[in-house]
Amino acid sequence: MTETDDAGTTARSRTVLLTGATGYIGGRLAPRLLAAGHRVRVLVRSPEKLRDVPWARDVDVVRGDLGDPDSVENACADVDVIYYLVHSMGGRGEFLDAERLAAEHVAAAARRAGVGRIVYLGGLHPKSAELSAHLRSRAQVGQVLLDSGVPTLVFQAGVVIGSGSASFEMIRHLSNRLPVMTTPRWVDNRIQPIAIRDVLHYLVAAATAPLPHSRAYDIGGPDVLRYGEMMQVYAEVAGLRRRRILVLPVLTPKLAGLWIGLVTPIPPSLGRALIESLGNDAVMDDHDIDAVIPPPNGGLTGYRDAVRLALGRIERGEVETTWANASPVGAPADPLPSDPDWAGEVVFTDERSIDCDTDATAVWEVVEGIGGENGWYSFPLAWTIRGWLDRFVGGVGLTRGRRNPRTLHTGDALDFWRVERIDRPELLRLRAEMLAPGGAWLEWRLESHGTDRTRLHQRAIFFPKGLAGRVYWYSLLPFHGIIFAGMLENIAGTARKAGDD
Repeated sequence: MTETDDAGTTARSRTVLLTGATGYIGGRLAPRLLAAGHRVRVLVRSPEKLRDVPWARDVDVVRGDLGDPDSVENACADVDVIYYLVHSMGGRGEFLDAERLAAEHVAAAARRAGVGRIVYLGGLHPKSAELSAHLRSRAQVGQVLLDSGVPTLVFQAGVVIGSGSASFEMIRHLSNRLPVMTTPRWVDNRIQPIAIRDVLHYLVAAATAPLPHSRAYDIGGPDVLRYGEMMQVYAEVAGLRRRRILVLPVLTPKLAGLWIGLVTPIPPSLGRALIESLGNDAVMDDHDIDAVIPPPNGGLTGYRDAVRLALGRIERGEVETTWANASPVGAPADPLPSDPDWAGEVVFTDERSIDCDTDATAVWEVVEGIGGENGWYSFPLAWTIRGWLDRFVGGVGLTRGRRNPRTLHTGDALDFWRVERIDRPELLRLRAEMLAPGGAWLEWRLESHGTDRTRLHQRAIFFPKGLAGRVYWYSLLPFHGIIFAGMLENIAGTARKAGDD
């Protein structure tokens, strides 16, 4: 049994348009739709993020943005089913209007293109309750699609349990790190979690399931638990002592979000959104979905089994996608400009090279393994301080780690960097996602000189924004000799030692 078994279907093939393919669920759904025999087209703002995912060559990748009606119109041509899996959990500002507008663009394009079905994954919530901004947004998007005139199937799911999901990572890190924890009152709310493998079962089956009429269906696992119980069960499965939970009624979502940002890899803005969404009970009102899509063979996955499967994936380094797959709102989106033409921009660089008395394979293994638990090979205290400063001002910090301890893929989050380009075994380029007055990149390039000699080039690039950007660069300049020189030398030394072994 695997964590993400999908629904086996032999129904005839559909042409599917998948939005959100670079996200946590979309990145898992794409290969399962292919395995079910469907033709898959993905609409993404940055096709480069899919450059080396295993299924990229099997799908039709279309560049576009849901905020651009023309690109949505083009992507919908000759499509049978649209999967709408876009939602900005960490969004800021007027995201409700932006998400409603994006849904309206998809609804209008689908109607004009004669699309046969829209499938949307929203949030499980009480029908009569004051909802958080993010749950309101999800309900609003679902209603726009239901009113589109195109047959629409809306799934409403609560807490999704799977390796790398934001909800599971919050439970995991809080339980792992805090034997005694303070929580808001929502810790006693009733939750019906669902395993990621069961979410994918419903999504895959939705392409061909009978749909009498457009409507929303609640989906959830077999267990209804209080959130505090979920943390206790996690602790038991993980082999931890029972956790002590102290309820503080005065702990607001904002304060709780900041606390989660300090203790877990989840940024404060995302932590706050998750907490606000837990403000009400999230339990299925009915099981009408069973008449449309039967449960998977063997039944739905219980919470305890879902936790066990997720932990097994993490321990084996087999996390397929994570919550950090999607770029945070406000992160730099543009790739590094082509060298040597900098388009008239001011640019600061720190370039260094070193000769390694070992083959390129050994050097590359160290380069690709950088970050996360392996560290950054220089001045750990400085990296830690920079990570904490970033979390303090609302950034992602260093605690996101890496999805796999050995390999990277384009688009992977790597602490407060993101993999922008990887060409094995020659080039790794990271784009910074820490908050800074400018855009920053860090890259390594390898030159092989025979079987036992490799030249390693390292380059840090910074595009300042205004005076603040220049001050930022020059204020860090005294530390570059320690950080960047030490990094290069330690990478070479680690590779040399590995080669000797």
